[in-house]
Amino acid sequence: MVRAGDNGEVPNPWQAQLRALGAFIRAQRQLADLSLREMAALTRISNAYLSQIERGLHQPSLTVLRAIAEGLGLTTEQLLAQAGWAQASDAGPADASADVPAEAPAASTEDSIRCDPRLTETQREALLGVYRSFIEGETR
Repeated sequence: MVRAGDNGEVPNPWQAQLRALGAFIRAQRQLADLSLREMAALTRISNAYLSQIERGLHQPSLTVLRAIAEGLGLTTEQLLAQAGWAQASDAGPADASADVPAEAPAASTEDSIRCDPRLTETQREALLGVYRSFIEGETR
């Protein structure tokens, strides 16, 4: 657990990254239609600690990330990639997002689509194609 004093905030260089990870975990939990309590029971992590992780207040350990990933039906690598601690391993040569700058909103939306455990690979590709066609239509 990383803390930077009495206010419980994480040091500034990590703050944005931890908030993004927390937002990703929260979004995946909501997509899985799990309450915070249900997720806590599933992962054996307290709901208070999960809430703090989702708000970017704590840097979870690898053990905690593994439990969260398992509870969400994701791989640990997907969570580590979202945290910026590993490269995403599921992006294949057909991945057209390589042309998109990292700061563009499309990257996080496309990552969310790729990581949604409820979609089949065919559904993911179809949804990504539709999404990209909308984005390309906005820039013209």
